[in-house]
Amino acid sequence: MRWAARAVPYGPAAVAALFTLLQLAVVVPGTGLGWDETVYVSQVSSHAPAAFFSAPRARGIAYLAAPVAAVTDAVPPLRVWLALLSGAGLFLALRVWRGLLPATVLTLAGGLFAGLWVTLFYGPQVMPNLWVALAALFTTGCLLRAVRNPASRLAPAGVCAGVALAALMRPSDALWLALPLGTALLLIRSWRRPLLLTALVAGGALGCAEWVAEAYTAYGGLAARLSRASEIQGHLAPYFSVDDHIRALGGRTLCRPCDVPWRNPGTGVWWFALPLLAAGGALAARRTRYRAEILLPALTGLGLALPYLFLVGYAAPRFLLPAYALLSLPVAHGLIRLARRVREARPRLRPAAVALSVTVLGLHLGVQFTVLHSTLTTFRANGETLDRMAAELGRQGVRPPCVVSGPDAVRIAFRAGCSSRQVGGHDGSITHAALRAAAENRPVAVLVTNGAEPPPYARAWRSRPLPDLGPWRFRAYLSPAARPESGPVTARG
Repeated sequence: MRWAARAVPYGPAAVAALFTLLQLAVVVPGTGLGWDETVYVSQVSSHAPAAFFSAPRARGIAYLAAPVAAVTDAVPPLRVWLALLSGAGLFLALRVWRGLLPATVLTLAGGLFAGLWVTLFYGPQVMPNLWVALAALFTTGCLLRAVRNPASRLAPAGVCAGVALAALMRPSDALWLALPLGTALLLIRSWRRPLLLTALVAGGALGCAEWVAEAYTAYGGLAARLSRASEIQGHLAPYFSVDDHIRALGGRTLCRPCDVPWRNPGTGVWWFALPLLAAGGALAARRTRYRAEILLPALTGLGLALPYLFLVGYAAPRFLLPAYALLSLPVAHGLIRLARRVREARPRLRPAAVALSVTVLGLHLGVQFTVLHSTLTTFRANGETLDRMAAELGRQGVRPPCVVSGPDAVRIAFRAGCSSRQVGGHDGSITHAALRAAAENRPVAVLVTNGAEPPPYARAWRSRPLPDLGPWRFRAYLSPAARPESGPVTARG
């Protein structure tokens, strides 16, 4: 038993190390910045002007990327930095559960979560959702540690820090994380500790402080920012988006609008099994000493999933990462309990049960890595095309200080070292008159797609085709200040 107690950290540590290595070997090489990533990185990068920062966004992930993004515009060092951080974060989030759940449960739960294509894909990315997931797992574990050991001073501090991290990354997710945890503290008499409730509230307030302050300095107040954030996200209201999330499981990083057919049903088998396995794990724990340690993450994970399944009118697989992280605990507990019952009740079936388990797990991982490979292939191809587009703009004279406007201006502009400005939509940050005025003394590129007409003032500008990006055919209209020069031009990114 003493040896087993000492061995507890090694399983989660091995999972975190493998998670990091897979990111470095499979995900990091050759991946440029995505659209949302570019927005976040541009806020802390000195190599291109900051892109427009819309109302729903929070700056937490930009701060996490800042130590690398502030000194280099090269993407590989940033990817490596975040891969290492996310691996360490996964280990810490699992490590806090030591003593609350068996090492086998933690190891299997960590492996199930880290083995999802969406977890691996977003591990080294400048996106907040995985960090909310790790913060949720860490916070829930710290709260249970504080309940089990009222004398602990570190556990309440961990609750505060975990909620603050979630709020710094995504304030709305922090609210949905704190609600079930706070409800449990109020409803369970033996858990009623003013210190823990204070830690939850204080953590949320600390994490949201910058977002709230920015609402008054840049968005016209908190109510105005909340209203604009809801508008950009499609006016949050009752909406059944479960089927949208199912369609997105095939590798769509964003499904908006999600009116595409579900072509690969095999990619959703695990998703349908997840709630059943989580419910089975919760039922298996109801009469054990792990009841609270399984039920609380199950209910909290459900709470984090509900708004994205029934309030948001579109889908992205990353939205459910916090739910997946927490639900992995009851799933792992249920699977291990089932395996033990089979072994105890039918010893002769143990070899067959082991073979079946290995086969099912292998098929599951095979599906995950197939989707990951497909998603990465598309992501890399798009990044290479965007690099060529930025390089072509550079050859045509669109060099800093310059402005790019139009479809996908954010990614193209950052790669070219330009400002990205839009005259409308979610990222509206300039008027046509101001853009025309800017064109009088600096290079401006107005992008259009699939034969669309440019604004009237740009119709007489010199135009050049750009490389096609998927089904979109791009053409750039270039202001007179954009004068082609000879010599190679290297795009940023």
